[in-house]
Amino acid sequence: MLTYVRIIAVPLVVLCFFVEGRLQGSDFARWSALAIFIVASITDFLDGYLARIWQQTSALGRMLDPIADKLLVAACLLLLAADGTIAGWTIWAAIIILCREILVSGLREYLAELKVSVPVTQIAKWKTTVQMVAIGFLLAGSAGDKILPYTSQTGIGLLWVAALITLYTGYDYFRAGIRHVID
Repeated sequence: MLTYVRIIAVPLVVLCFFVEGRLQGSDFARWSALAIFIVASITDFLDGYLARIWQQTSALGRMLDPIADKLLVAACLLLLAADGTIAGWTIWAAIIILCREILVSGLREYLAELKVSVPVTQIAKWKTTVQMVAIGFLLAGSAGDKILPYTSQTGIGLLWVAALITLYTGYDYFRAGIRHVID
């Protein structure tokens, strides 16, 4: 159920920026999108935590959980690029993150056919956390800058940190999976 909440949150976050019928990152839109994003991010943590302590995992949950995460991150990065919050060289950080997500998903799908599992590493969990925090700062953007100076710049800096960790974790996954692909 928590995974479904994250999937439903994706169009709601995007809708916040289109309330007036056109792409607009007004203060209200940004705070609304941030609130929905925070709830969705918390459900990501709770989903895994509760599944482990209650020992309630399912094949559907294992499939939908990473999809929900990737949909949320990708939609937010694209939205933030479209409204100009992410611009210039910082687009490369977003591209790195999106490409890694697609490549690792493809690798995992291929390896699953071979009955090979590549577990999520602790650093990959940190990568996700840094990504989510960065996106949160960027969703607040100019509205956040009015309350906490340098909110946008903090988000941009954290997005680059996430991109660097993303490069490392992507390399780590490919290093772990490449021998199975070659065989």
